[in-house]
Amino acid sequence: VFALPGAKEVMLCFFCYCALETTAGLWASSYLTLVRQVPAQTAASFASLFYIGITVGRGVCGFLTLKLSDDQMIRLGFAVLGVGIAALLLPGAQVFALAGLVLVGLGCAPIYPSIIHSTPEHFGPERSQAMIGVQMASAYTGSCLMPPAFGLLANHVDIGLLPVYLLAVLLLMAVMHERLLVKARPGA
Repeated sequence: VFALPGAKEVMLCFFCYCALETTAGLWASSYLTLVRQVPAQTAASFASLFYIGITVGRGVCGFLTLKLSDDQMIRLGFAVLGVGIAALLLPGAQVFALAGLVLVGLGCAPIYPSIIHSTPEHFGPERSQAMIGVQMASAYTGSCLMPPAFGLLANHVDIGLLPVYLLAVLLLMAVMHERLLVKARPGA
């Protein structure tokens, strides 16, 4: 399975997606409180809205899939994530950071299900079960390793790096997805 064209790229996509989602969810309220001076209760509420953004976004994405392909849905997610992260980076009003966090949640919504759904197309139906297992392992690894890695960075450098960290993970994920599209061919 690891030798299939695009396998490493899709594994990195899943690793990055879960790294981004989990890190954002776990560190958002601390970032909002410590860096953007948002009151702790408000920061906690908006951290919850991040997950509500994912949930509502997935419901909306169900309708968008009637018009858009999996790859278009993934790219749409990347774009919304990018706007959300940019809003987190904007100095000034707290409202930008709060809206950015909700947009990051909305941007996350289509990515995970669309990558899973596109697996048979990229690797063939006969390899889908094995590839999805490998993708899940990569996803859980990203969820387990990357939030604590950011914690070390926040502790030893600056928690204000959260948007930069998320942006770096997003860029790697987007590059890996584009490489996947070039390497993986239906029925390969």
